[in-house]
Formats: sequence, C-alpha cells, structure tokens
Amino acid sequence: MPTLERSSGASASGGLAGALKAFAEEATVLVQALLSPGKVIDEVEQMRALQVRANRIEASDPLRADVLRWHASRIGLR
Repeated sequence: MPTLERSSGASASGGLAGALKAFAEEATVLVQALLSPGKVIDEVEQMRALQVRANRIEASDPLRADVLRWHASRIGLR
C-alpha cells in the first residue's frame, strides 16, 4: 500500500475513534444530567441571574456586562 493511502486510512480510523469518543462523552454527560436534574436547574438559574445582572448594567458598564455574560456561558462547562 502506498504511503499516502496508509496515512489516509490511519487518519480516517483516527477520526472514527475520535468521533466515537466524543459520542461516548456526550452520552455520559446526558445520563448525568438526567440523573441529577436539580444540578441542571441550579446551573440554569445561576446563568439566568448573571444574564439579568448583565442586562441591568449594560448601559452603564458594558465591560462588566460582558464579563458577567462570559461567566454565565462557562457555568455548564464546569
């Protein structure tokens, strides 16, 4: 088999393995969320509170509002 074909085949199988790993990780997160809905609700409430605060101060302090929105966007990733 020529080198180019071997590297393409390795890349394709690596892509499949990566995709399967990502799928498994997403499935794990979904199961955890389904088993602990209280945690998801708490996170959504925290994000909402930060968004409300950001909206309230947007006109007077847009930089702080951006920081609050950034923090809100990071909550579910912890």
